[in-house]
Amino acid sequence: MSLSSAINTAQTIFNNTAAQTALVSKNIANVSNADYSRRMAMLGSTGNGAQIVSIQRAQNDALMRQHSISISQSSAQDALLTGLETVKAALGGNSYETSPSKYLKAFRDSLQTFASTPGNTAIAATTVSSASDLAKSLNKTSTSVQDVRHEADKEIDASVKKLNGLLADFETANDAVKGATASGVDASDALDQRDKLLRQISDIVGISTVTRANNDTVIFTSEGTVLFENSPRAVTFQPTAAFNATTNGNAIYVDGVPLKAGSGADTSGAGKLAGLLQMRDELAPKFQSQLDEIARGLVTLFQENTTPATTAKPGLFTWSGTTVPSSPPAIPGMAASLAINPLAAGNPALVRDGGFNGPTYKSNTSGGSGYTALLDKFLTSLSADMTFDPATGLDGSSSILDFSASSIGWLEGLRSGASTANDNKTAMLSRTQDALSNVTGVSLDEELSQLLDLEQSYKASAKLVSTVDAMMAALLQAVG
Repeated sequence: MSLSSAINTAQTIFNNTAAQTALVSKNIANVSNADYSRRMAMLGSTGNGAQIVSIQRAQNDALMRQHSISISQSSAQDALLTGLETVKAALGGNSYETSPSKYLKAFRDSLQTFASTPGNTAIAATTVSSASDLAKSLNKTSTSVQDVRHEADKEIDASVKKLNGLLADFETANDAVKGATASGVDASDALDQRDKLLRQISDIVGISTVTRANNDTVIFTSEGTVLFENSPRAVTFQPTAAFNATTNGNAIYVDGVPLKAGSGADTSGAGKLAGLLQMRDELAPKFQSQLDEIARGLVTLFQENTTPATTAKPGLFTWSGTTVPSSPPAIPGMAASLAINPLAAGNPALVRDGGFNGPTYKSNTSGGSGYTALLDKFLTSLSADMTFDPATGLDGSSSILDFSASSIGWLEGLRSGASTANDNKTAMLSRTQDALSNVTGVSLDEELSQLLDLEQSYKASAKLVSTVDAMMAALLQAVG
């Protein structure tokens, strides 16, 4: 090896070491950055020895796709579980202490006590108070259900706006990747930014991607609708100002195609939007219909009629309508307007005697304080089968006591299933994150070890330069 080639080799080593050291330093600086993928210098052989020919970025497309899927599934499940937990909290938490089912049983117990001592005015007043508590429970629960729907609708609106912003940012990042790839410069930073945006997008809506020439990426929803191709597709949504049992929320449109909601406790939805749609449009309305059917049952069971029968009228329990809807389907919003007859507060004995709608509707015609026939009829009716709307998802033929208990059982079963599924999907997300991080993340130990190797390489090249310098000095001294 000539002295000049030795110097050139040493210079190449210095250049390589400097570039590699800068790369390792950048990796170490981003050791805690979850959106950073490790960089590696790829060496190639040249006339002067090894030389850095390219910078490669650690990646694994299969793990990246699975991570995106896990993010979407976990996000949808979490949105669904959050809504169900909110409804549960409104009903008193783990024991459902403030649920209509609890108040219905308390009212039944009050009726039994009243029937055993029908002449006791204090117990009569307690029975009316229990009936009022039951009606208020249905009112409050109905309001809570609609509040959950409204909150879901507001979160949908915020998420759609965020999604449109992310898609606009993705266009900028994708253009940067395409430009860098086409010009042959390092696109690692732009790729990191693009992957970060893909993860954020997949949290909102389930996606799949296709990579084309120059690293150009096309995004589809999990249902196959184009979300981004060269430019963002419009994601539109019109929020609803207020919700009641008759309100239908508006759809989310991706490029004019409606986004589908998830289904089941272990939701099939991908992305937060699918979980929010499921809660707003399927589960909350179904629970509302169960509440409405309980309200209809109470109005029906406590109706008044004349003898001989003419037109039945609401008795102890009334609602915004003036009729007694004795058969399904459920009347939307009936639970929200249920109330006790205002006459009951002033004259609790009307519960025992009847006559809320005038003397012709009175059952206790003799006026005796020991009269119990009507109270006994009410108690029997509460435990007797009646017809309910099968669209509520519960048994179409059961007692109102069993129906109300089944409603809470339905909600708790759904919440429990959603909680288990959320744990599983969260665990899966954690595993895919770990697997992806093991491939693309920065290991501080590895980087420090590489720094030591680079230090040895630097020492070797410095030793070569020192040797060349000594040989040059000896040569000049011989010539002189």
